[in-house]
Amino acid sequence: MSETTAPPQTASPAPSGMQASQPLALLDTVLEPFNHPDSPGVVVAVAQHGKLLYRRAVGMASIEMGVANRPRTRIRIASTSKHFTAMGIMLLVEDGLVGLDDKVQKHLPEMPDLGPQGVTVRHLLTHTSGWRGHDELWALAHGLTFTHPGPGMPAMARQTELNFVPGTQMMYSNGGYHMLARIIERVSGKSYNDFLKERFFVPLDMPDTESITTDLDVSPGLAQPYMPKPGGGWTRGLYPCELDGGGSLASTVDDMLRWVAHLRSDDKKVGKAESWSLLSAPTTLASGDKVEYGFGLARHLYRGVEIVHHAGAALGTTSQMLTVPAHGLDIVILANGAPVNPAGLAIGVVEALLAEHLKERAPRAQSTDFPSLIGQRYYARETGSLLGFADVDMAGRHMLGMSLEGSMAIPMNHVGDRLWLGLQEISASDTALDAALIDPKSAPDVLAVTEGGQPRRFERIAGPAPEVSGFAPQVSGTFFSAAMDASATIETRNEQLVMRVQGRYGFVESVLTLVSEDVALLTSTDPVLAKLGKMVLSFDREAGRVVGLRMNTARSRNLRFVRQESNA
Repeated sequence: MSETTAPPQTASPAPSGMQASQPLALLDTVLEPFNHPDSPGVVVAVAQHGKLLYRRAVGMASIEMGVANRPRTRIRIASTSKHFTAMGIMLLVEDGLVGLDDKVQKHLPEMPDLGPQGVTVRHLLTHTSGWRGHDELWALAHGLTFTHPGPGMPAMARQTELNFVPGTQMMYSNGGYHMLARIIERVSGKSYNDFLKERFFVPLDMPDTESITTDLDVSPGLAQPYMPKPGGGWTRGLYPCELDGGGSLASTVDDMLRWVAHLRSDDKKVGKAESWSLLSAPTTLASGDKVEYGFGLARHLYRGVEIVHHAGAALGTTSQMLTVPAHGLDIVILANGAPVNPAGLAIGVVEALLAEHLKERAPRAQSTDFPSLIGQRYYARETGSLLGFADVDMAGRHMLGMSLEGSMAIPMNHVGDRLWLGLQEISASDTALDAALIDPKSAPDVLAVTEGGQPRRFERIAGPAPEVSGFAPQVSGTFFSAAMDASATIETRNEQLVMRVQGRYGFVESVLTLVSEDVALLTSTDPVLAKLGKMVLSFDREAGRVVGLRMNTARSRNLRFVRQESNA
């Protein structure tokens, strides 16, 4: 099902029935497979210099009720919400009520004072705080067990360690933006949604945009989020915990086109131009290195043109908002479960409309140039991070792919002596290494890798993985994590090591795949969680005996579990 009528917005309306101009015909081709009455869909809008070029909705907003997506259908934009939160903070800065270098405890006194100099509002905005996110802490202990709003702040207040020293590294954290939403509420005296409505949605004519804290809340015109079931069909996507600040907004392509046009406009109706510019200004780390991410938005060159953007993904929704300021090109893509890649599709639109302005693509690393890395794994003891390298076949071209924390290998970019994956590719932090230091004939024993601007030492894992039967007695038992307020039990089942993490309200079971004597990969037995990614489990020993565990993901480092001794 689809609808392509023009929106009631300030941009010049499209001719009646218009879908794609010739350069945008690719959009109709991409969207048509999702134009069915039994599957979720996607809504796309493209404008340039205020003129609407494309606006179409396909698929179903409600499969159960037979309601099709429309251009004015509201869909969660997930993490694309972040720069709204950031700009909300900037309005409070302009009002003299918040300082960017205020310590978090000034506004949230219940939070612990962590790090050598503490965590500031600026650190939260730029994902350089090192604070573990409430949503990941919940999912690691409870799986997809649903909770009503409330546990997020206590979970982060329970932390006694950070992922890294604040300001030294960039690592994506939904929890930081959850804290920023609470700061907005404490300082303004209004709810997060009411503050955004008063300061943004009303003055910028965004009537269909609001913050919806949980997926249990009912809101008119909101598309249902869907996820594919392993055996076919669809299930509802329910994000298990509260979303405020980091991803709670629902919007339409029309509202988002208004927003992004204002974002790049020189004539600001809300806030100062200097505040808006900080949303996408690069972040400078303590080392002096710069990260192409500001206060909720990324800004960088793509094939010679500067793009500003942020994608979003929750359980059952994906999104992308992208603008090319120099060419006045604005793109909004919202999906409620259709298996489409909004970020990739938006780049396809840029390539179609700005082809004559684009330079050659940055080359991918070819696996034939780095044969010594293929099949190798490297482990960083300090952070518990695990890297792997593999040959990736891309339409007959063999590329060097890198795997992080057991993920599927992603083809690496290769310019000069730099091999890297960016934030837009791995959604955690930039990861790079120096190609000049890699001998194509012999895999190095040590790799110097930069993660989010922070240098790390990775050691090659040599030799075969230990056998389960011999390793099980070393690691079997019960462990407790104060950071997660959860216990973990490891036991052997059907010749496999299985770890069950039990939180207060739910549990997660994962199969351990031993990689070495020091590290294993965890794969959830829940197919939805398994699809979201693996985890790394490191073993801490005293006198050869495993006395503790450290759980690591792309966004959480060194979540510690201590062995609980039996009283028997």
